[in-house]
Amino acid sequence: MKALAAEFFGTFWLVFGGCGSAVLAAAFPELGIGFAGVSLAFGLTVLTMAYAVSGISGGHFNPAVSLGLAVARRFAWKQLPGYWIAQLAGAIVAAAVLFAVATGKPGFEPGGFASNGFGALSPGGYGLQAALLIEIVLTAGFLIVILGATSSAAPSGFAPVAIGLALTLIHLVSIPVTNTSVNPARSTGAALFAETAALPQLWLFWVAPLVGAVLGALIWSFLLMPEERRT
Repeated sequence: MKALAAEFFGTFWLVFGGCGSAVLAAAFPELGIGFAGVSLAFGLTVLTMAYAVSGISGGHFNPAVSLGLAVARRFAWKQLPGYWIAQLAGAIVAAAVLFAVATGKPGFEPGGFASNGFGALSPGGYGLQAALLIEIVLTAGFLIVILGATSSAAPSGFAPVAIGLALTLIHLVSIPVTNTSVNPARSTGAALFAETAALPQLWLFWVAPLVGAVLGALIWSFLLMPEERRT
């Protein structure tokens, strides 16, 4: 239960901090933090919460990460359903709290509410194929960073820094394309409160990150993992 609670609070922090930066601060008149600020906010949520609770749950905060770690034999398959439920719950509660805060401003309209999308819902107007490809590639890269940074061959104590910076980089690249998911729980929480067609497009932000996570885990396991780690 402590591990599930850690995943709930970690995912809550990621969605509330990351999506909150987009909803509340990105376009604030004259002082808005923009794409770069939102990217950094997502990275900081993972970095800080990984240091806080990774010793309890492993610090996944993402159904795709949990799946990738299971494929790479770093995580027990039997724990996957519980982690997914905790992560989804954390994301939905975070989005609900963020919605309650945001609607405290008179005249607030949720609009996209930091949700993900393609076509008309893509910040840059990118289509389905571009969205699918970038989400798969970036999630695969994210899993490779996670597996490498947490391996015995990596310097100890710095994994959260590498993982947080990787998520920042991912957002810097892909916010214009899909508003960046690489995390089905994050996408689900935001889509539930958006006033757009985010929910009908949500399938892509489950399929692509999960496929990318499996791909990244396989690349790590068969091409990159240090020989002493192979069992």
